[in-house]
Amino acid sequence: MIRSILTTPDGRIQEGDERLFEQWLAAPDSHIWVDMQGETDECVQQLLERFECHPMAIQDAQKERHPPKIEEFDNHTLIIYRGISSFDAKLNFVPQQVCFFIGERFLVTLHSGVAMSIERLFNEHGRTLLALSPEQVALKIMYTSAGYYIDSLLEFEQELSDLEDELLDNGNDVLMRKITTYRSRLVKMRRVFNYHKGITQELTAYDYNHLPRENSETLHAITDVAERFERLYTLTQMYYDICGDLVDGYISISSHQLNITMRVLTVITAIFVPLTFIAGIYGMNFEYMPELGYRYGYFFVWGAMVGVAGVLIWLFKRRGWF
Repeated sequence: MIRSILTTPDGRIQEGDERLFEQWLAAPDSHIWVDMQGETDECVQQLLERFECHPMAIQDAQKERHPPKIEEFDNHTLIIYRGISSFDAKLNFVPQQVCFFIGERFLVTLHSGVAMSIERLFNEHGRTLLALSPEQVALKIMYTSAGYYIDSLLEFEQELSDLEDELLDNGNDVLMRKITTYRSRLVKMRRVFNYHKGITQELTAYDYNHLPRENSETLHAITDVAERFERLYTLTQMYYDICGDLVDGYISISSHQLNITMRVLTVITAIFVPLTFIAGIYGMNFEYMPELGYRYGYFFVWGAMVGVAGVLIWLFKRRGWF
């Protein structure tokens, strides 16, 4: 699907498809936004070549899994952005690559599936922003998508809080597997947001021709996007650390419970070792054992065994072992 928005200096706005390209060429001060969703590589290449995009940029954009980056060419700037087509409060997400070709008078967005942020801008404020400059639209798309991520992450914070309470009350292996799953997803998300943070840092540090920082509106938009991705990276790092703390806490609790069990078994063993020793001595089949002929020998041995056990129990209780 190819759809376009064309804005002219006199305030006229037109919507259509790639056929608006000719009208854009005929109006020197007009701006055009072409959005391409799920188009074939041949179709994408033909359209981008009409905008005189660099062959290397086109090649990078057509790769299915290219790391997010920003690169400047003669008549446009390429931004490869790792979007997320779906994202919920349990960190189930489906990544989607979105490419921006930003020129002085044009913006081309390229993605394989539905992108929520692009849909929102295309149906709402995209026309107003496009009339200002194409880079405003690209930056607003990134800003809007980052907002979706933040909303889902903040919902996950409540999920994580409930999980923490449940783990403290009744920790088990099922909860541990869930925490480990969340931790793995947070690692993947943190890697994506680290890429995005690097892009916004470059936009903040370097003056790209097609994203000029001397334009106060553009600089403000860049700053807003950078702040959002910095927050996203910080949130994912914080939640990753919390999940790590929960894992360590569960292991500590399990180790403590195991130590208590081992201590009880040690006490039982320590009590019965001397009793077993006494029983072993008098269980030997020697014919001449002085105590065997004693009338009250049986009761004497029982008394000694009970006395030894009682003294050991008193000592262990005094030390607080049970």
